[in-house]
Amino acid sequence: MKIWLDGELVDETQAKISVFDHGLLYGDGVFEGLRFYNRRVFRLEEHIDRLFASAKAILLKMSWSREDVCRHVLETIRANDLDDGYVRLVVTRGTGGLGLNPHLCEKPSMFIIASTITLYPEECYREGMAVATCATRRPAPGALMPQVKSLNYLNNVMAKVEAIQAGAMEGVMLNEQGYVAECTGDNLFLIRDGVLCTPPVSDGALDGITRRVILELADQLDVPVREASLTRYDIFTADECFLTGSAAEVIPVASLDGREIGNACPGPFSERFLAAFRELTQTSGTPID
Repeated sequence: MKIWLDGELVDETQAKISVFDHGLLYGDGVFEGLRFYNRRVFRLEEHIDRLFASAKAILLKMSWSREDVCRHVLETIRANDLDDGYVRLVVTRGTGGLGLNPHLCEKPSMFIIASTITLYPEECYREGMAVATCATRRPAPGALMPQVKSLNYLNNVMAKVEAIQAGAMEGVMLNEQGYVAECTGDNLFLIRDGVLCTPPVSDGALDGITRRVILELADQLDVPVREASLTRYDIFTADECFLTGSAAEVIPVASLDGREIGNACPGPFSERFLAAFRELTQTSGTPID
């Protein structure tokens, strides 16, 4: 595997960063996860725009233009001769010795990995999966801005551990007010009486790229949308529920905390959105070649 690292394509065994890198020492950096299908990168520009927005929010000065980063993503995929897969793009604050002071970091570091990924077993897409509510809460926006896709992911990691210990593959995270924010790595949608409902980003959810796509598809499919604060009760009593994310794509939820959701999984709306999403990903995107 070839990794793009600070201007060079290197073998994965040579792709190394300093032990003094602030991304490693303090989780000080930002990242994006992108999908590519049929040698087209899905929503490349949107992902790179969000990367730059996250960097700006944490005062990380990028050394590359948006065009540079897009070009390097495509270059990395070509170097690994992949038709379909996943890209992990990471920008760290760079090396700066010990100590929190980010101004001691002279320049950022960037690496790009292009590989394959299987986040959940295929049967979960056919039959739905069980999720569990996590005790770990999403941080308040005043503590850690949810729109910043940063390397500081311990909050999500600990919630994921709780979900796995509860026998689930994914966990629902609540904010400090007890409203649904998102899952540990995915946005959450539910269907009630033919209406697509999802928490507003102000409740602690990431403004997911796939989330945006689902909202666009809802308009095309003539499905009304409501962004509103949701509780666990709303999920328990929903007709359908599904999760979205760049790595997860669109995956139905069969139960939350042992309560079966709806009458069948996947439900008709979940199937429609999954089919529409897969068709879109196969026919659009930035060409790799």
